[in-house]
Amino acid sequence: MRQIAEALLSIEAVTLSPNEPYTWSSGLRSPIYCDNRLTLSYPEVRSQIIDALVDAVRPLDADVIAGTATAGIPHATLLADRLGLPLVYVRSSAKGHGKGNQIEGRFDKGARVVVIEDLLSTGKSSIEAAQAIRAAGGEVVLIQAVFSYGLDSLSVNLTDANLTASSLTTFAELIEVARNQDVISENEAISLTAWQESPTVWSKQVTR
Repeated sequence: MRQIAEALLSIEAVTLSPNEPYTWSSGLRSPIYCDNRLTLSYPEVRSQIIDALVDAVRPLDADVIAGTATAGIPHATLLADRLGLPLVYVRSSAKGHGKGNQIEGRFDKGARVVVIEDLLSTGKSSIEAAQAIRAAGGEVVLIQAVFSYGLDSLSVNLTDANLTASSLTTFAELIEVARNQDVISENEAISLTAWQESPTVWSKQVTR
């Protein structure tokens, strides 16, 4: 949705900096940084996102909404409340104390679960959350994110895990909006697209 891309740019939940790249936790250099947790501080944007999530998830006939820890939990909570559905959240790994839970909350075996994520890059953490739900007896209907970088590795990883994912807006939509609003130049748009096509190669080139 173009409106979601516009909203993310307007509050700087997504920022573009091809000339002064960010460094991700993996060490890769990137011209884009996404922090959708910022959307929670803007009621109009927050409502816009939840409205869009409702439209995306309601037709799926889900039984349970699952948020990924930690960034997916707030949006999942708001969505589950709006839909009147049970909520669970999935840790990156099982706790090392107490009951050792990885999934907090309950659902019945065979329950149709939609996993809510704030951001999709390679999809690794979302896929791990989905696999934990499967291991607990749930059926993962969809991984639904707010934003996706649209990386080729995401498609490969989802296919390997026999999962599907969707996002409210994408990298391509964001770049189109940014270019139309003169947030970035044509050359910067080209650089951003080159990063999306091969993040590792792009990162190595800018660190030389």
